[in-house]
Amino acid sequence: MKIILSAVLCTLCCISSAADKPNIVVILVDDMGFSDLGCYGSEIPTPNLDALAADGLKFTQFYNTGRCCPTRACLLTGLYPHQAGVGHMTDDKGVPGYAGRLNDQCVTIAEVLKPAGYFTIMSGKWHVGQNLGVTPWGRGFDRSLNPAAGGFYYGGSSRYDLSLNGEAIKADDPRLPKDWYSTDLWTTYGLKFIDEALAEKKPFYLHLCHNAPHFPLQAPAEEIAKFRGQYKQGWGVTRDKRYARLKELGIIDPAWAKAPRPQPVQPWKDVLPEEKDRFDHLMATYAAVVLHMDKAVGDLVAGLKQRGVFDNTLIMFMSDNGGNAESGPKGKTEGDPSQASSNWFCGESWAFVENTPFRLFKHYNHEGGVATPLIAHWPAGIAAKGELRTQPAHLIDIMATCADFGGATYPQHFNNKPITAMEGKSLRGAFANEVIERDALYWEHEGNAAVRVGDIKLVREGRNSAWELYDMKTDRTELHDLAAAQPEKVKELAAKWESWAERAHVKPYPAEGSGKKKGKGKGKGKKN
Repeated sequence: MKIILSAVLCTLCCISSAADKPNIVVILVDDMGFSDLGCYGSEIPTPNLDALAADGLKFTQFYNTGRCCPTRACLLTGLYPHQAGVGHMTDDKGVPGYAGRLNDQCVTIAEVLKPAGYFTIMSGKWHVGQNLGVTPWGRGFDRSLNPAAGGFYYGGSSRYDLSLNGEAIKADDPRLPKDWYSTDLWTTYGLKFIDEALAEKKPFYLHLCHNAPHFPLQAPAEEIAKFRGQYKQGWGVTRDKRYARLKELGIIDPAWAKAPRPQPVQPWKDVLPEEKDRFDHLMATYAAVVLHMDKAVGDLVAGLKQRGVFDNTLIMFMSDNGGNAESGPKGKTEGDPSQASSNWFCGESWAFVENTPFRLFKHYNHEGGVATPLIAHWPAGIAAKGELRTQPAHLIDIMATCADFGGATYPQHFNNKPITAMEGKSLRGAFANEVIERDALYWEHEGNAAVRVGDIKLVREGRNSAWELYDMKTDRTELHDLAAAQPEKVKELAAKWESWAERAHVKPYPAEGSGKKKGKGKGKGKKN
């Protein structure tokens, strides 16, 4: 009995047993669907992320905001995106929630961890208002390498400008590797900056933001070739295999039926042979981009191990939104995807596979838009190995988690400005499989909206659509709308959402067509 009690106490206390502050790495990828990793049901091999999951935790109900810029603002600040000023993209729409830049009423993870002794690093896609003066080096990061806005892969062209520690540089700057590929570049510089942190004998925070697998999809020809022919089985068969694997892994409940094929997407049997080859090439390219991203994660892990800091580094991996249906069911295949001049999009026909088993896509607040994998790995701090965590959690929780484990204080004032109170909860308890106590989780983007209280979710598609009501415990794929049967619950949750919308600067909405430049609407294929 004494031995059993000791083992239990060891497990419960393990998270706080690390003698030193952990290093923290947050990895955010772009436009990756819920089922695109091997450990989340995919046929795409992702051995490095699978290994982190096998030696750590996989969250089955982790949420993003459904879109690029809002997710980045939310992740960086621990606030809902409108509270941070980025309720849409990076154009100023003239109202507080849609200023297009991080405002002065929020703080970033870097600004919170830096006073606690951390060396803070940003590498990769920023996209929270650099066009309006908000930069990594101006928001608490000691070192940074980033493009000003969206992402790209091949840097052989000087048309791509970067910022290196606040200095504007060209893609062919001699300090950068020759003919670099961005997925590798962000990792290379992340490790380079970590070396500076270690030289200063400081724990580090690395904010590593890949543009992979965002359009334009580009990858080395030999990596694309590995997947050619595999997707001629079609999107239906590919999705069915992912669905079966998700059930086998325990990530989804076998009782949840998969969402139906979207109406604009043809049955595979009706696709012409030459189009089948094009669609195969398209998804092979997407798979190659994901594979290369996983390789970069492996390079990061190897670098941390070589430096002797892997065991006391908390790594958290997630995606900024669900799979992307922009460019429609045909997708887009302009040019050679192994070259920088190409322009390839997966489109809706493959996006509904990427989001297996859920409905809808990036932009929307249904599960296909907002559900993301979360892998958490920390040998010195997380005792559980290969376990699932089913607690609903959200990007707003990452700030609280970093501050908690980093021994940092979230400020009430910063630079003589009052700071909005943090919205999230630390995942410390969830790592130990405890319930996250919270009132509700909320979403809004382009009029799409949702609120989740416990297992009940109210969601709508567009500002003028009727609310839909779902029980996430029995129907997370959102196929059985309970709104007509439970009008009082709809009314209660809609009022709750309205109250939050007023408090969190979702309202007032911007005027139609407002902004210094036209907003990047859904389905337009804009770089976001």
